[in-house]
Amino acid sequence: MKKYLSAVAVAALTLAFAAPVMAASPTVADYERSIGLREAWVGFAQNIAEPGHWIEGTHKYVYRRTVPGGFEFVMLDADTQGKAPAFDHDRLAAAFTKAMGKPFTGLKLPFTENFTTMQMTDAQTVTARLNEVTWICTLTDYVCAPQVDKRQPRGFGVVRDLKVPADNTPKPSPDGQWVAFVQGYNIAVKPAAAGGAVTLLSTDGSEGNFYDSESIVWSPDSGKLAAYRVTPGYRREVTRVISSPPDQVQPKVDVQLYPKPGDAIDIDRPVLFDVAAKRQINVPFELFANPIQMGDLKWRKDSAGVRFEFDQRGHQVYRLIEVDAASGKARVVAEDTSKTFINSYSRSFAHDVGGEGKEVIWMSERDGWNHLYLYDAKSGKVKTQITKGEFVVRQVIKVDEKKRQIWFAANGMRKGEDPYLQHYYRVDFDGRNLTPITTTHAYHDVAFSSDMQFYVDTYSRVDQPNIAKLHKADGAELVQLETPDIARLLAAGFKPPEVFTAKGRDGTTDIWGVIVRPQNFDPNKKYPVIENIYAGPHSSFVPKTFWPFGPHSSGDKVIGMQALADMGFIVVQIDGMGTLNRSKAFHDKAWKDIGDTGFPDRIAWHKAAASKYAYYDISRVGIYGGSAGGQNSLSALVFQPDFYKAAVAYAGCFDNRMDKIGWNEAWMGWPIDESYSRSSGVDNAKNMTGNILLVTGELDMNVDPASTLQVVNALIKARKDFDLLIVPNDGHGALRTTGDVSYGLRRQYDFFIRHLQGEDTPDWNSDPSTASKAP
Repeated sequence: MKKYLSAVAVAALTLAFAAPVMAASPTVADYERSIGLREAWVGFAQNIAEPGHWIEGTHKYVYRRTVPGGFEFVMLDADTQGKAPAFDHDRLAAAFTKAMGKPFTGLKLPFTENFTTMQMTDAQTVTARLNEVTWICTLTDYVCAPQVDKRQPRGFGVVRDLKVPADNTPKPSPDGQWVAFVQGYNIAVKPAAAGGAVTLLSTDGSEGNFYDSESIVWSPDSGKLAAYRVTPGYRREVTRVISSPPDQVQPKVDVQLYPKPGDAIDIDRPVLFDVAAKRQINVPFELFANPIQMGDLKWRKDSAGVRFEFDQRGHQVYRLIEVDAASGKARVVAEDTSKTFINSYSRSFAHDVGGEGKEVIWMSERDGWNHLYLYDAKSGKVKTQITKGEFVVRQVIKVDEKKRQIWFAANGMRKGEDPYLQHYYRVDFDGRNLTPITTTHAYHDVAFSSDMQFYVDTYSRVDQPNIAKLHKADGAELVQLETPDIARLLAAGFKPPEVFTAKGRDGTTDIWGVIVRPQNFDPNKKYPVIENIYAGPHSSFVPKTFWPFGPHSSGDKVIGMQALADMGFIVVQIDGMGTLNRSKAFHDKAWKDIGDTGFPDRIAWHKAAASKYAYYDISRVGIYGGSAGGQNSLSALVFQPDFYKAAVAYAGCFDNRMDKIGWNEAWMGWPIDESYSRSSGVDNAKNMTGNILLVTGELDMNVDPASTLQVVNALIKARKDFDLLIVPNDGHGALRTTGDVSYGLRRQYDFFIRHLQGEDTPDWNSDPSTASKAP
């Protein structure tokens, strides 16, 4: 495989300046060119600065940029505006090679998929999240090791793994006089000094109703404790067979704690303790009787009360609750209710102003758009709606309590722009003096130093490469970090995608998407159309930043669209109703109807494009996607069989009852009802027409691989034909971002060429010309 990729890369670099010319039937060279496109294009785009991060407590900013042959991490000193390599890239690559057993080079460190997986916590430490493992690398000696996490694992955050002991490290009181811990399922304290006697503050703990040592928090005055008492939920396990382990001939078994929708989950109940009086203060739980999630316990600064956020099972009630430290009485400080869902999955924010229990800043979609509200924390009433209008507050960056100002990111505020473009603003607590921080027509990522003295604004559009500029807090521009150079990329044939809008199902709502054409596009030809789909309700997905690069352009996936287009297709991506970052009504289309997938909007968009462009062959439309996109791809053939003709579905969660609990109950609700079956690709597989290729990794830790096999079972019972690829030793990114990526791309290309173009593909098994190059 290594030899094949090398051959692909050489072929791609050799042919990159020549526009690809597709024969009626594709050749091996066509495949090599497309599969090697990413490597070629990254090499042709220089000094592209990506959004980075500040080292906490410093004026040092770390970012990644493209350089010949790969990427380089740069450290900027905001005070002097000097730049230098963030570390010795070759030494760090050698350290990762030794630690992970995989070869890396300094120009291709294992942070290329998503820069946010890497952080420098200080100038001498690199932290990276890779393949579900957090790695810590010390730059004093260039040694990398997996982080040891003492915390008790939880299955998707809702069921504790009781096979792993909780971290019971004693928690010291703020005054240093006491330590608290769990002993025999109960809360205990003892003097911090050696030799002191242990005092049990509770006696009602048991195996089936135990105190969670990791939840213990002391009050600031060291006089009180709060902790959760837990009734454990159901331990559902998913068992996988490792068919081809690298270290032995016989298969192995892997077991994962994996709560699914409808399962009984851990129930957490807060309990308070007066340490001096050795008194347990039980808290009535009527206001938080049925949680899916309970937030961390947080004391007020005056120790008069403890707060936590409560998300009710079913996601239709979300509350900030305060418990009086003396009486244990609970009250609602702020809350939201909804007949559909409250998006606590990706839109929630609560800030106790001053930590004194007087005011709270709260995020809510109650008026139909995601906005900020100022609450009187004593009365539980709204004092002011801070932001208002037909736009979306995406994230609160900073609350300046002294100046009573909020810095936040939002989209949709600027009329005449793509409503998904993100900008940054500052506003007073009373809603006045709304001030834009960014004004350039682009998608902005702004990172502020921890003391808010500096910020770096990285911005781009699909047709404009990244510009990154250092500013002072007052907005004054200090320096541009890099000068992007895409001359070779343009010469190699790069063209930005066309941003295309059309009206959705209601005839009034704008639906946004992009169109990618082959590099050798001929407007006089008719092209089959393939939709790259990911319609997860947790976000929006059409690229908004510079196309081949950047965290919001989906990186390899977007270049993959061009690579697929170069095989003789028009490739598009669309955000239909049901996805995030528009109005609440737009988002609510997903409620109890994941199977809708925004298809009525997508099909209207496709028809508008076909009406405008004669080359857009709406009679031959295919679709592909992974994870939620895999479910969407099957749903296209099941629920819209008259429109979509072929689908490639990777690692799909085809029945929402089979997938992880949190994501699915967030949109499909609880208790489990018939809506789950209505959206199920398994229950409705009998309605499928067209052709499908199903791909799953046998070790998928995100989506139960059995979900794919249940589709297979249903299709067999319905006497339907299909293609299936089960990838040994691969996980959720099977053949897309992990494993033998070129093999997966080749299979995807083969499938669409055969079923949408009606052309033959190379005989990869017996053709002598492909024998040494076949993926």
